[in-house]
Amino acid sequence: MTTYITVLVVLIFAGLLAIFYYMQKHHAKFSTRTYTALAAGIIFGGIMQIIFGIHHPVIQQSMGWINLVGEGYVAFLQMLIMPLVFISIVGAFTKMKVSEKLGKISTIVLTSLLTTTAIAALIGIGTTMLFGLAGAKFTKGAVETARISELATRQEAIQKMTIPQQILSFIPKNIFADFAGLRATSTIGVVIFAAFVGIAYLGVKRKAPKEAAFFANLIDSLYKIVMRIVTLVLRLTPYGVLALMTNVMATSDFIALVNLGKFVLASYVALFAVFVVHSLILLSVKVNPKDYFKKAFPVLSFAFTSRSSAGALPLNIETQTKALGVDEATANFSASFGLSIGQNGCAGVYPAMLATIVAPAVGMNVFSLEFILMLIVIVTISSFGVAGVGGGATFASLIVLGAMNLPVAIVGLVISVEPLIDMARTATNVSGSMVAGIVTSAKIKELNHEVLKDESKVMDVHV
Repeated sequence: MTTYITVLVVLIFAGLLAIFYYMQKHHAKFSTRTYTALAAGIIFGGIMQIIFGIHHPVIQQSMGWINLVGEGYVAFLQMLIMPLVFISIVGAFTKMKVSEKLGKISTIVLTSLLTTTAIAALIGIGTTMLFGLAGAKFTKGAVETARISELATRQEAIQKMTIPQQILSFIPKNIFADFAGLRATSTIGVVIFAAFVGIAYLGVKRKAPKEAAFFANLIDSLYKIVMRIVTLVLRLTPYGVLALMTNVMATSDFIALVNLGKFVLASYVALFAVFVVHSLILLSVKVNPKDYFKKAFPVLSFAFTSRSSAGALPLNIETQTKALGVDEATANFSASFGLSIGQNGCAGVYPAMLATIVAPAVGMNVFSLEFILMLIVIVTISSFGVAGVGGGATFASLIVLGAMNLPVAIVGLVISVEPLIDMARTATNVSGSMVAGIVTSAKIKELNHEVLKDESKVMDVHV
């Protein structure tokens, strides 16, 4: 009987996919298809959990097939990450009209990312205190116990590395290994290598303009090919979103959500507060937050659903350049740097909240200025090299907790609700990188306000 029901569930899912294919063939807007898929996934996955429960064999078997679409889509996006990061950053150098702006662009982007991360950490600390979570105790079950054991092993490996060794780990010793993503810091390794290639190009441009022009044309051709591949993959977005959201709703432990509801609520309040900060920063450069969020909603909603900052990279760059009026060089820098540096949600809010929760257990006074400043500094420094490909928040939390000499058990205790929080964290990460792009473009006087205010200029994938 279970097999027949599983087949029925999969057929219903296939029917939903057929509906979105029909919408695509009849040229429904990309955004319309994506938002409809988001809603359909929530409803379909929610109904499945209500009927069967998360541990039912039907859920487990049907999710195996449904995840072929969701995880397959994310895998296609991840396939593009390293080549897109490399081509985007090198292309930022070749497209730069004035090379003197290089230092200014990179400085403002990095400053924006790190500043917003520091503010996000402060918000995380404040929200934890506001909700009375400092020193809170959470229930430990079998799943949490297993996770804590795994995390202890991971933290031991991290703690063996001194800060200078961690910094050295960013440097790409074997760029081909980093292109393959074999290290936790592979993304930032590719970023560093691409920056060296770009700087080398600028040197060649001064001494051998003919060869430099050939290289620039080659990179431009590769960029167009990669972006064409991106377009082909993005056409699959509604199908991927439907599958991913169905999986989240069907497999999330809502009982655990109720038990840890206070922590989840505090997390969402903190992350919402970071969006408010983003709005204030945009106002400081005379950009209407309403215009920004309206244009950014497609990529933010995708980041929310996919839980992958790296997966959202193509949409991030496209949205900045085509909808928000950011110049190409800045958009490529901010989107690419934002994958591994200064992630507001995963490397800012989350580690700060966890550290504040467990600090009283080891006798630390979380209300002291010394604790708050030390935690903010450690969180900001630790935000370097946090890859946006899943698990980044865990990696960042282990570094912060280890640096503060705090127990890692808290990371395992919240594992049951971590996916739900990760959705908002990822959207916050992407927003932080996009805000950095807008601020930088405005500061170097390259922001196209006409594109930003033009409601017809939206991110869409033509079929």
